[in-house]
Amino acid sequence: MENYGIQMAQGTLKRVVVLRLKPGTDVLLGLTEACKRAGINNGVIISCIGSLDGVKYCNPVELPTKAGYGYGEVLHLTGPIELTAAAGIICHDDEGNTNLHVHVNLSDRHGGAHGGHLVEGTKVLLTVDAVIGEIEGAELLRKFDNDLEVPLLSPQQK
Repeated sequence: MENYGIQMAQGTLKRVVVLRLKPGTDVLLGLTEACKRAGINNGVIISCIGSLDGVKYCNPVELPTKAGYGYGEVLHLTGPIELTAAAGIICHDDEGNTNLHVHVNLSDRHGGAHGGHLVEGTKVLLTVDAVIGEIEGAELLRKFDNDLEVPLLSPQQK
């Protein structure tokens, strides 16, 4: 049998949490806090849309690491930005600290598309509406991968 290099675990969707982030809230920190309040550290962002007062994100670039790349400098978009979609994994480290890995799709005032890895510092303009699903039966760990020298999702079966 061919080795496809897949690491996986299976589970079920236990519950969903619906939330709204209010104006001025840091999106990444707000989503993380909502997960902590709901006790979710194994989950997925099912839906996330809204408007942003500027955005901070990054994309992969070539770097002198074993993997050959990693996230580059933080990119900034200013002014009102439409958050057309966000997707992400809600995981945790070995100590149980909640860790979100979120990617965003964006549209600027001229309809130009942007996207990448969300970082702290992106604030809500009017609203960000999200639906988060808790996964049961699988543990979503984020661990440092020594081969690639970056932290990566390491799903484990419970």
